Amino acid sequence: MMIDLLDIFFAQTPAAGISEPVRIDLLQAIVLGIVQGLTEFLPISSTAHLKVVPVALGWGDPGVAYTAVIQLGSIVAVLWYFWKDLTTIIFGAAEAAVKQNYKSHEFQMAVGIVLGTIPIVFFGLLIKILIPDFDNSPLRNLSSIALASIFMSLLLGIAEKIGTRHRNYEKLTVRDGILMGLAQAMSLIPGCSRSGSTLTAGLFIGLERSVAARFSFLLGIPAITLAGLIELKSALGEGIDGAGIAALIVGTISAFIFSYLSIAWLLKFLQTQNTWIFVWYRLAFGVAILTAIAVVHCKISNTGLALLTVDFTSVEESPGHGTAVSLQ
Repeated sequence: MMIDLLDIFFAQTPAAGISEPVRIDLLQAIVLGIVQGLTEFLPISSTAHLKVVPVALGWGDPGVAYTAVIQLGSIVAVLWYFWKDLTTIIFGAAEAAVKQNYKSHEFQMAVGIVLGTIPIVFFGLLIKILIPDFDNSPLRNLSSIALASIFMSLLLGIAEKIGTRHRNYEKLTVRDGILMGLAQAMSLIPGCSRSGSTLTAGLFIGLERSVAARFSFLLGIPAITLAGLIELKSALGEGIDGAGIAALIVGTISAFIFSYLSIAWLLKFLQTQNTWIFVWYRLAFGVAILTAIAVVHCKISNTGLALLTVDFTSVEESPGHGTAVSLQ
C-alpha cells in the first residue's frame, strides 16, 4: 500500500520538472481552500502544502495561478480580522504626515509595511522576467520544497532559542518592516513560507511571538493581494470556463473561512505558547518528503530494466533483418 501511494505521489512529478496544472473540480476546490486557509498564516508554507497534498491525493499540481487566486480568500480574511488595525494605521499615518509627526507609531507602521513590501515585489518581478516558466521550474519540485522546509525549520528553531522577545506592538518601527520584508521575499521559494519567514525574522529582531505574527499578517496584505490579482488577471486572460470559475469561487470561499479561523487561533496560541510545534512539524514534513523520494528511487533502482516493459510475445522474425522486438 505504501508503494502504491508513493507511485501516485510521484507519477505526476517527474524529476525534470513539474507536471502541467490540472483541472480542479468543486470537491477538490473545497479541500484546496481548506489547505490554503489552514496553512497560509501558520508558519508551515501554504505553497508547499498546496503542491504536496493534491499530488499525494492523486489530483496533480493545481498550478501557481490557481493557488494564487484562492489566496484572495485569505486576504479578505486578514482584512476582515485586522480591519480596525488597518484603519487606525492608515488614518493615523495620514494625520501624522500632515502634522509632520514622523515618529508616531502609526506612521512608522505604515511606512514599514510599504517599504517591507518592496523586496518581494522586486524579486517577484525579477523571477517573472528571468524564469518565465516558474510554475514548472525545479524550485517548485518536491525535493526543493522539502529542503526549504527543513532549512526554515532550523532557522525558526534558532530564532525561538535566541530571540529575546522583549519588544511589544508599540515598539514596532520602519526598520522592523524593512527587515521582515526582506525575509518575506524568501517566500517566493516554495516551502519557505511567507508567515514562517517573517515570524522567524520577527523573533530574531526581538519581537514578542504574538507581535511578530500580528505584524507578519499586516505586512503580508499588500504582497498576497498583488499576487492574487496578477494571477487572477492571467487566469482570466487565458480563459476559464464555467466549471473553472466555480472552482475558483468555491476554493476562495473555503480559503476565507479557514484563513480567518487559523489567524484567530495562531494569535491566541502564540500569546502563551512557543513555536516549537511548528519547528518539529516543518522538519518532519521535509524529512517525510525526502524519505518518500528515496523510497521511490530505491524501488526504481531495484526494478532496473523492468521500467522498460518488453512484450516478448511481440517478438517476430523480420525477413533479412533478424529478430524484431516490440517495446511497449
